[in-house]
Amino acid sequence: MSGFLAGLCVAVLPLLAAGFWLGRRTARPPGVGGLGTPVEHATFRTLHTASLAAPPLRAGLTEETAGKSAPRLRTLLGTDALCLTDDRRVLAWDGVGAHHRDAIMERLAGPLDTGRGEAFRLDCATPDCPVRWAVVAPLTVDDRVHGALVACAPGESAVLVRAAAEVARFVSVQLELADLDRSRTRLIEAEIKALRAQISPHFVYNSLAVIASFVRTDPERARELLLEFADFTRYSFRRHGDFTTLADELHAIEHYLALVRARFGDRLAVTLQIAPEVLPVALPFLCLQPLVENAVKHGLEGKAGTCRIRITARDAGAEALVVIEDDGVGMDPRLLRRILAGEDSPSGGIGLSNVDDRLRQVYGDDHGLVLETAPGAGMKITVRLPKYQPGVHSAGRLGNLTGD
Repeated sequence: MSGFLAGLCVAVLPLLAAGFWLGRRTARPPGVGGLGTPVEHATFRTLHTASLAAPPLRAGLTEETAGKSAPRLRTLLGTDALCLTDDRRVLAWDGVGAHHRDAIMERLAGPLDTGRGEAFRLDCATPDCPVRWAVVAPLTVDDRVHGALVACAPGESAVLVRAAAEVARFVSVQLELADLDRSRTRLIEAEIKALRAQISPHFVYNSLAVIASFVRTDPERARELLLEFADFTRYSFRRHGDFTTLADELHAIEHYLALVRARFGDRLAVTLQIAPEVLPVALPFLCLQPLVENAVKHGLEGKAGTCRIRITARDAGAEALVVIEDDGVGMDPRLLRRILAGEDSPSGGIGLSNVDDRLRQVYGDDHGLVLETAPGAGMKITVRLPKYQPGVHSAGRLGNLTGD
C-alpha cells in the first residue's frame, strides 16, 4: 500500500505542473466553468484527462493500451502529434504526420539505450506537414527503458521538452503500477499453488482407502463418496479465477467434510449456520477450506471423544462475518503468532499463514485472520470479508446451501 501511495504522489505532482503549463497556453476569461482562475480551470481539466489516460496503462504497454491512452496524453500536451513506442516499434500514433514513424524509430536508438530524453528536427518533403520537431521522453520502470513517449510540434520548444518529460514520468508510474499488479497476481497464484500442494497426501490416501472399504459392503455409499472426492479435487485444482463465492467455497467444504465423516463417523460433529444473503459475497479462492481443515486436524488429533466444529456466516453490514470454531486441543498463542509471522511452520500451520497473507493483500492489513486460542481451549477463527472491494469479483454459481 505504501508503494502505491508513493507512486500516486510521483504521478500527481508532475501533472499539476503540466496543468499549470497547459493553463498558461489555454488561458480563458475568469469564471469559465465556475472553477476559478484560468490556471485552476486548466489544472482540473488536466487531472481529469490524466485520470482517463491512466486505466489502460495499468494493463501494461501494448498496442491496445497505447492506442487508448495516446489521444488523452496528446491532449495533456496540446501537441500536433504524439506517439508511444516500445523498444522496437511504434505502438500508437495520434494526430498528424504519421509518415514520420520510421524516421522517429531510427532516432530512438540513443534515448532507448541511455534512458535520456532528446529533441531533434524532422526533415519532411510534405510542404503542409506541421510536424517539424520531435521531443523524445523515455519510459522507464525500475531503471529499465520500456519505450518512449514522442511529442511532435511545428518547432522547437523548451516548455514542450519539460512537459513531455513530466507526462512521460506519469506514464512510467502507471507502467510501474502495472508491473506491481502483475507481480501481485503472480504471488497470489504461487500461494494458491502452494495451498494446492498442501492438500495432504494422507487425506487423499485416507479418502481413497475409505471409499475402497465401501466398494464391496456398500457400493452405493462408495459411489457417493467417490463423487464427493471428485467434486472436492475438481474445485481445489480449478484454473480459472483468483476469487470465488462464499457459496462455492462452502460447497467445497461440505465435500471435504463428507469424506472426513466417512472416516471418523460419530467422532466429528459439524454445525453450519449460514445466512443466505451472504452467499454471493466474493472472497479469495481456497480461503476458508484450509481453516476448516485446520479445525478438523486440531479437533480430532490428540483428543479422545467427539470433535465439534461450528461454522457460521452472517451479514455484518458492509461485511460478511465468517467464524470457524472447534473444541480441540488449542494452541499456545505465542506459537500461533510465530506461525502467522512465518517464523515457525509445524504441520498444518502453513495453510493459516497463507490464508492470512492473502486476505491482507486483497483487503488490507486490518482484514487478516483473527484467532483466539489457548492450550486445551480449542480455536476460534474469524474472517471479515468486505461485500464490495475493487477488483474482487467472481462468476461463481450459487448453490442451495442453508443453515442448520
